[in-house]
Amino acid sequence: MSIEQDIQQKAFKSPYTKAVVNIMFTNNWLCTLQSDLLKRYDVTLQQYNVLRILRGQHPNPITVCGIIERMLDKMSNASRLVDKLILKDLVIRKECPHDRRQVDVIITDKGLDLLAELDNQQSEWETALHKLSPEEALTLSHLLDKLRGSTE
Repeated sequence: MSIEQDIQQKAFKSPYTKAVVNIMFTNNWLCTLQSDLLKRYDVTLQQYNVLRILRGQHPNPITVCGIIERMLDKMSNASRLVDKLILKDLVIRKECPHDRRQVDVIITDKGLDLLAELDNQQSEWETALHKLSPEEALTLSHLLDKLRGSTE
């Protein structure tokens, strides 16, 4: 199906409008698929993003400000997300030894174990993207970088 069929629209004002609508529609489609996968683990997309950031830092801590800088969804409330992950024993919060006003966040072993299990599920989930060849996936990624002005 094409974007025109998916949203039942006959034409777009310009190729750029069509591209923007297609990107937004595809983002929502991917987020829905990802959310359905994470729902079984009682984790939201934003919480999953925080856990992946923390795993990337592991074993070093990171501040909440550091998490915010790396988050995919800049509108998320990182402090609230960390609080929810603490309640699930997936992360811990410690006072920063260098600056008592700052808080360090560290992923727990339980959080690492959850991510390891999700990695397996994620691999299966990503097969939905195998409609693209690896080369096409790289080209798509490059074009999206270019659109954002993030190319080198």
